[in-house]
Amino acid sequence: MEKEFKLMKGNEAIAEAAIRAGADAFYGYPITPQTEVMEYLMEVDAEKRTGMVVLQAESEVSAINMVYGAAATGHRVLTSSSSPGISLMSEAISYLAGAELPCLLINVSRGGPGLGTIQPSQADYFQTVKGGGHGDYKLLTLAPSSVQEMADFIAEGFDLAFKYRNPVMILSDGALGQMMEKIILPEQRPRMSEYPDWATNGTPEGKERRFVTSLNLLPQQHEMVNIRLQEKYRAMEAEEVRYEMIECEDAEYIIVAFGIIARIAQKSIELARAKGHKIGLFRPISLYPFPMKEITTLAENSRVKGFMSVELNAGQMVEDIRLAVEGRKPVGFFGRLGGMVPTPEEIENALYKEFNL
Repeated sequence: MEKEFKLMKGNEAIAEAAIRAGADAFYGYPITPQTEVMEYLMEVDAEKRTGMVVLQAESEVSAINMVYGAAATGHRVLTSSSSPGISLMSEAISYLAGAELPCLLINVSRGGPGLGTIQPSQADYFQTVKGGGHGDYKLLTLAPSSVQEMADFIAEGFDLAFKYRNPVMILSDGALGQMMEKIILPEQRPRMSEYPDWATNGTPEGKERRFVTSLNLLPQQHEMVNIRLQEKYRAMEAEEVRYEMIECEDAEYIIVAFGIIARIAQKSIELARAKGHKIGLFRPISLYPFPMKEITTLAENSRVKGFMSVELNAGQMVEDIRLAVEGRKPVGFFGRLGGMVPTPEEIENALYKEFNL
């Protein structure tokens, strides 16, 4: 089949990919810089195209609880928001994880704390991978660095959500949500016609009733639930690590960056290599599970002299890098705050300053 190309904004690519992934429903609430996701779904009449339900709820809290209800019936459902909106959803996200319900969550993140700014940020890293809500739960998290990946991760995210019966987060940012690139559109998937055996979509007479809940009042039972969840997370860590390495084969210093910053840092290493510095780029694609073993392996290589985490925050992912490196090599940090995005030259110069190059 001939590939279908289109020039699209990142938020539009998310929405179009959701339709083509056979999503059954989208529930959301407008907030900059992700509002175009819902707008696009309404403009192209997703319901007429595939039967997909698109509904603007009265708040983010309502939207995520609609996701909970639809996910309990075994359907492919998603929501999108931006940082403050995800904060409002966090309680229900914990419920979704506790009830083991698959769904897709998209955060087109913006600067904080508070209402902050509508400019891009990566300051939601801790909230996403360390658990923004209560309890010992994990969100399998994918971090795109292009509009193409914004689209590709939708179907992949649904597949992972149903594989593990767990919410999946796509952690993007305002820059990727608003930028336009040419992408290859995915093929149309059919909507689901058969539903999992745990789904509460009606029980024939004589069959056992199905319950979906995160409530377990007996501590002995709830401990077993938590143990099962932790086993599931260990399976994710064993099977779902994703990353990209660029120019790391001979690198003496390695920049670690995700999302839009990885795009910028790729140019930084080109500038540095043109001046004779052997710099590589390690891009985590899955933020949870984080590629700990892969970074540890690099740290054990005698050729590698140091790492530098580059982030749009005050220093969050750098803590996981330091845990992986375990003191074998120095780990520096460079970040911009408040929606300020660094240039490739800024990152290059920060690296030189960090390691006295």
